[in-house]
Amino acid sequence: MKQQLEEYLTYLALERGLSRTTCASYAQDLTMFQVFLQRQGVAGFAAVEPGQIREFMRELKAGKREAATIARKLSAIKGLYRFLEGQRVIAKSPTAFIDSPRLWKRLPETLSLPEVERLLGSIPEEALGLRDLAMLELLYGAGLRVSELTALQMGSCNLEARFVRCIGKGNKERLVPLGRSAVKALQTYLVRERTRLVKRHPEEPALFLNRWGRPLTRQRVWQLLRRYARAGQVAKTIGPHTLRHSFATHLLERGADLRTVQEMLGHANISTTQRYTHVDRARLKSVHEQFHPRP
Repeated sequence: MKQQLEEYLTYLALERGLSRTTCASYAQDLTMFQVFLQRQGVAGFAAVEPGQIREFMRELKAGKREAATIARKLSAIKGLYRFLEGQRVIAKSPTAFIDSPRLWKRLPETLSLPEVERLLGSIPEEALGLRDLAMLELLYGAGLRVSELTALQMGSCNLEARFVRCIGKGNKERLVPLGRSAVKALQTYLVRERTRLVKRHPEEPALFLNRWGRPLTRQRVWQLLRRYARAGQVAKTIGPHTLRHSFATHLLERGADLRTVQEMLGHANISTTQRYTHVDRARLKSVHEQFHPRP
């Protein structure tokens, strides 16, 4: 099983072009499945029956796993068996008639414009605060994923043309325009703070560095964002993706074209972008009161 799993993960990375983060998630899910099979005394992936996969899902549900987590793990297992079918290791996938659990379509958590202003306004404009302000301005101003942010290199941003080039899911490259606030924050960081941080490792190409001159991690971005949310008295529990959600929602609320937002977010399917077209209840009520003849 270990060899087949390694071959599948190599296929995902080299032939499908999936990111290191996505491959790591697949590896984690499938390793959990492998451990389950070993406990059941199953000799290999080819010997698995549909009932054993259902039992794995029941075990996950009994462990209070969310439906979305179970669906993701089942998706990883289905992908593995499609690969094994293609390699003629098995004749038919045991997942063929197993449906994913139904998921609630939850609206993405977003920040209001005043909350964004308080968040960004809580960052000190000195020392490492210059780096942090540039990072959060990019997350909100360009709608980047945190993995895209931490992967940026010095040549990724064209500040004169006001564009950032990033590598998204599936190794797909896209260009996203930068607003004046993001450009100003980046220019200040590059001139006043990055030149100091990079002295320990002058050859380091990463755009955002930690205090030791090495690339900033995704985990550190999460920590910093939570710290500034508390400082800015943002009551919501937020992460880097909240700023991406806010970026998309605020653009669409102000009349941006759905296809354009899809391209800026790097979504392969426009249905993924459409979830941002929700209108919050307060705004809906306001429009009703303003325009209905009998409010």
